[in-house]
Amino acid sequence: MSTHPAILPHDPHDATLAANVHPPDWVNPEPHGRYNLVVIGAGTAGLVSAAGAAGLRAKVALIERQLMGGDCLNVGCVPSKGVIRAARALFDGRASAEFGVRGGEGLSFDFAAAMERMRRLRAGISRHDSARRFRDELGVDVFLGQGRFVGPDCIEVDGKRLFFARAAICTGARAAAPPIPGLAEAGYLTNETVFTLTELPPRLAVIGGGPIGCELAQTFARFGSQVTLIHHGSHLLGREDSDAAAILQAVFVREGIDLRLGVDITQVTGEGNEKMLHLQDGSVSSQIRADAILVAVGRAPNIEGLDLDRAGIVSDHNGVRVDDRLQTANPRVYAAGDICSSYKFTHTADAQARILLANALFKGRQKVSKLVVPWCTYTDPEIAHVGMYARDAQAQGLQVTTLTVDLASVDRAILDGETEGFARVHLRKGTDTILGATVVARHAGEMINELSLAITAGLGLGAIGRTIHPYPTQAEVIKKLADAYNRTRLTWLVKKILGGWLQWQRR
Repeated sequence: MSTHPAILPHDPHDATLAANVHPPDWVNPEPHGRYNLVVIGAGTAGLVSAAGAAGLRAKVALIERQLMGGDCLNVGCVPSKGVIRAARALFDGRASAEFGVRGGEGLSFDFAAAMERMRRLRAGISRHDSARRFRDELGVDVFLGQGRFVGPDCIEVDGKRLFFARAAICTGARAAAPPIPGLAEAGYLTNETVFTLTELPPRLAVIGGGPIGCELAQTFARFGSQVTLIHHGSHLLGREDSDAAAILQAVFVREGIDLRLGVDITQVTGEGNEKMLHLQDGSVSSQIRADAILVAVGRAPNIEGLDLDRAGIVSDHNGVRVDDRLQTANPRVYAAGDICSSYKFTHTADAQARILLANALFKGRQKVSKLVVPWCTYTDPEIAHVGMYARDAQAQGLQVTTLTVDLASVDRAILDGETEGFARVHLRKGTDTILGATVVARHAGEMINELSLAITAGLGLGAIGRTIHPYPTQAEVIKKLADAYNRTRLTWLVKKILGGWLQWQRR
């Protein structure tokens, strides 16, 4: 049986987490003949695949070498949102003078207590992903250890051979680090280690201006760290709407984050407990001193140790290669989640697992390319998107009409004091067909769903316009987009005809 990285700081909450996601006393079962489905990896894609197949009366084996629940539960979505919420509570308390709350700047803050809360809540949530639940309640044979292919229809784990009719590779991805000279020697944090902290770093250098880097840079700045965010691109969140990124950059500057954009890190050196990052911006050199470095520059697929070639499965630096139905080069084996997807989100892994079940077990013909995938960066304000950007549509030769409504025109946003942001929709020109949309708002992740549903169901913006929205809500900004579309239909000719009709009625 494999060992797993120590769960730190290993307080009683972490002990509960470990007992759920990698019990130290776990005994692997004896294999059961030929399985309908053997799943390697117990992150979101693997758990959904295993639970779904077992619920359909399939005989299922689930293999995990580290922690059940994968990144999302242990080092991703769950802990990050726990600390983001703590930072938001502190920020709101300190920035509450306009609401008549006095003494906000004097609020004290206990970083260790905020992290302890996160660990406590994570431990409670972990039962849902626990080894015992999958064994005792769902009837899945759970094996803890390194799984490896030994043939086209067989996987070995802990010295036991599991034969399968179908298999699913759901081993996910891990944090990647850039090849910066001296970085490894100086030491750094990633999303896999930052949540073990019990003391707040006075100075934190964040490498990477993508979603993880931005979320954690703002969080630690609000906690009180002096944060420098270093990004090689000219603006944050390079793939997002440029206006959305500009709003976030302005917020970061206002909140005291030192942005170093368009620069390269030439090396990292260490002096005692202090780390120095050497930057190059064209011909200008500079240095940043930090107590800790957080690296957030991408993901690397977990394909090591699987012996994929022994099963005829093709992989590359992006992960396992699959077709549009998630089938690998071995027709018995499928894959889902971060190991094969360019959309490395928990909700995408969930959706792909459902496609995998239909196609692998029931000869379905479902396609990943048909998925409508929204995503959200959980900064404050949040940036959520679904579908195409205008540049994507134009690259496909589609003519686009773009409509934008600022949150400053929405009554509830004004009353909440949350007017930074907007809702934007890209329509196929001459129609109300929604090609894509972006929402920038404090709870944009909750607001994008209406637009995602409309795209998925083939509903135009007009259908949203005909839907009554509660007043006052910030989501009313979506209704205002529909109203803006309807106004575009009132051309000079239409207005003339309507005016003539109304004039006739007055006779």
